[in-house]
Amino acid sequence: MKTLRVREGMEREELGKRLGYSTSTIAAFEQGRRIPTPRTIERADEVLRADGLLCLWKEQVERAQYPTFFQGMAALEKEAMELLVYDTLVINGLLQTEAYMRALLTIRRPPLKQDVIEQRVVARLARQQVLDRDPAPLLSFVMDESVLRRPYGGTDVLRQQLEHLLRVGQERTVQLQVMPLSSAECAGVDGPFTVAVRKDGKQFVYAETQGTSSLESDPPRAALAASRYGIIRSQALNPRESLAFIEGLLRSL
Repeated sequence: MKTLRVREGMEREELGKRLGYSTSTIAAFEQGRRIPTPRTIERADEVLRADGLLCLWKEQVERAQYPTFFQGMAALEKEAMELLVYDTLVINGLLQTEAYMRALLTIRRPPLKQDVIEQRVVARLARQQVLDRDPAPLLSFVMDESVLRRPYGGTDVLRQQLEHLLRVGQERTVQLQVMPLSSAECAGVDGPFTVAVRKDGKQFVYAETQGTSSLESDPPRAALAASRYGIIRSQALNPRESLAFIEGLLRSL
């Protein structure tokens, strides 16, 4: 980007104005401290008369938005026809509000640099486009009650997050379920995981912990995870009960 800008005799300030960014943000793009969105890359290609050169890197740059351990799953989310998600620690990134994202990223230890936080927020918001995809994938989320009670970022952030869950839960392609703390049985004792199903029917199971992850494509393992998810879903509150439960939590704040 810098080479093309210099070739055009253009200052960072001028490029920033034409792309809708500050001079410091253009510098961050050029120095690799911040990842431009696919739309920004397309616009920069036009403005800098790159004839598609920048667009050639769009897919690689998009992948670089995510931590290395999540890049494979991020690509899989974009093409999955079904996602089965079980969470026990935080609300899944596909359902998070921006304020909730920032709260989680801010409390990380060791602390993340501010430009890394901004990059992760942009990337996580981009992931949520899967909710608006056409045709829409089938999305099922089961989350532990404790996830809905922990006020990351404070009560106001949690309130906004619960309101967002209620809105998303009304979508016909989305099922939200709560695993209540009062449940004496829960098949999810091994922790959070996601089962992704591609259009060709191939299943994958993803799990992460402490900055590492595993993305399994072995058919027996993936099938076992999908079966386990089915049991978890049967043990949780049904979608209608779950939305009522979230409404009750919201009223208590």
